[in-house]
Amino acid sequence: MIVSRTPMRISFVGGGTDLSNFYSLYGGAVISMAINKYFYLSMHKSFKGSGCLIKYSKVEKVTDIQEIQHPIIRQVFTDWSIRNVDFSSAADIPSGTGLGSSSAFTCGLVSLCSAFTGKYFSPARIAEEACQVEIEKLGEPIGKQDQYGCAFGGLKMIEFFPDESVVVTQIFLKPSERLKLENNLFLIYMGGSRSASEMLIQQTANINKSERLVDNLKYMANQARELRFAITENVDVLGEYLHNGWLRKKELSASISNEMIDSIYETARNAGATGGKLLGAGGAGFLLVYVPEKDHANFQSALSGYYIQKVKIDQAGSVIVYDDNNH
Repeated sequence: MIVSRTPMRISFVGGGTDLSNFYSLYGGAVISMAINKYFYLSMHKSFKGSGCLIKYSKVEKVTDIQEIQHPIIRQVFTDWSIRNVDFSSAADIPSGTGLGSSSAFTCGLVSLCSAFTGKYFSPARIAEEACQVEIEKLGEPIGKQDQYGCAFGGLKMIEFFPDESVVVTQIFLKPSERLKLENNLFLIYMGGSRSASEMLIQQTANINKSERLVDNLKYMANQARELRFAITENVDVLGEYLHNGWLRKKELSASISNEMIDSIYETARNAGATGGKLLGAGGAGFLLVYVPEKDHANFQSALSGYYIQKVKIDQAGSVIVYDDNNH
């Protein structure tokens, strides 16, 4: 039996600058934080080598890996020649809610399958392999931030360069500032889920049609480069950065926000939140807000009708947490 654990992520600023048609021209940057909400994937050899039993939101029993319906599992199993195994998946948070769950799943699966064959990858290699699976092999119209945001633990800046290289720089906070950050972040669940791919197709198509949209993405990438240093002095600056970035991001596509999201956001702002943003590509899922401690009671009262989650920083990234496989 081998078990991998991979964190989901929240991104603060720079989302959209990790799409290739932007960073290939201008370079991109994102501030991302791995959180203590996880994908757990496990695998062991099947009894009598009797094909693959695959359990996620569905259950598949196949004799040949090419019969697997789940595209990511089929692709990674093919890449690693995984056969005759029992595989299962469990997650702390539903998919499609803006926490990078698809890429967390892919990173965890790459880590799991490589370890199953006796190879243990670095976070950079896990992220690179996950990008190849999702973007190159499966043709998903997504960026690279989620794979690196989930493979690497901690709070970090992720930079995307025109030559396709990616640099991850860890951001270290004083213990008191880290506690403040974790204490003041709230995730408001608005229900529903959406396909990031569908949302990003529209956003990608819009990027180079308007000089204003390109300028917005340049601004958001520069926000990330500035926030890397500013947040180490005082994490309270995060609220303003989130608010300014959210206003810019909404201009990328009309489908990123809607009346319900805007109403919840305004309620949070009026109750003390200094800024926030919808996580992921847009449309549904979690709204992230930053609320200074003095306004917590007022904020929680105003948003009492919604399911609110708290998170902490995950420092480990995608790891193998159990392995008794005989290689």
